[in-house]
Amino acid sequence: MQRRRKLIHTRRTVTGLALVASISFVAGMTDAVGLMLFGDFVSFMTGNTTRAALEFSTGSYVHAAVLFIALWVFIFGNALGIVLAHTVSARRAFVVLAGVSVLLGIAAALPDSMPRLTFFVIVLAMGMINATVEHIEGLPIGLTYVTGALSRFGRGIGRWLIGDRNPTGWLIQCVPWTGMACGALCGAFLTGYAADKALWAVSFVALCVALATAFLPRPLQLHFQQPIKPARHSIPRGRNPHS
Repeated sequence: MQRRRKLIHTRRTVTGLALVASISFVAGMTDAVGLMLFGDFVSFMTGNTTRAALEFSTGSYVHAAVLFIALWVFIFGNALGIVLAHTVSARRAFVVLAGVSVLLGIAAALPDSMPRLTFFVIVLAMGMINATVEHIEGLPIGLTYVTGALSRFGRGIGRWLIGDRNPTGWLIQCVPWTGMACGALCGAFLTGYAADKALWAVSFVALCVALATAFLPRPLQLHFQQPIKPARHSIPRGRNPHS
């Protein structure tokens, strides 16, 4: 029984890390393409917050407004991803990633005369993609941002230096960074070669990852997300609920 549990745990961890690496690769590609095409981040909202404040301070109110709107579009994308994952199908990863692929395809199909709408659609997709994997064996995972992963990795090194010999929790934080770095490199070369047509390639890669997740067992897909906890109805003190 103990050996079976260990095998299940290992399979879930390896599958989750492969999924995180693939999704972070897509996010890295998209961020590089978006940054090169529009000059702003489509997933790095910390950077957009700082840039929005700087633009506002220098009187570039329109650009600042665009970046502040992007923050809320990103938030809405995260919320939309959770709603899709928990209401549309038990194949949660597939549903969310397919939605991301569709949004990126829409962004690629929009005319050149609508750059801001294209930018917002990509930001929406990058917000949504975060709902694909929320944790691996209880460890939080970031897909479109790696600052938290690098911070957890650094703290893990610190704990290892003072005697903590349980490296699993912090070593896996390298996975999303590696995936994003590789994806960003590919996205940069792709944009240099194909310009705005690179968005079609990113949409296709996202679709390929989505189709791959369709073969994951349903319980495994459910395992990668936080369960929804319904609100508890409080019972007035002194009252018998069965009366």
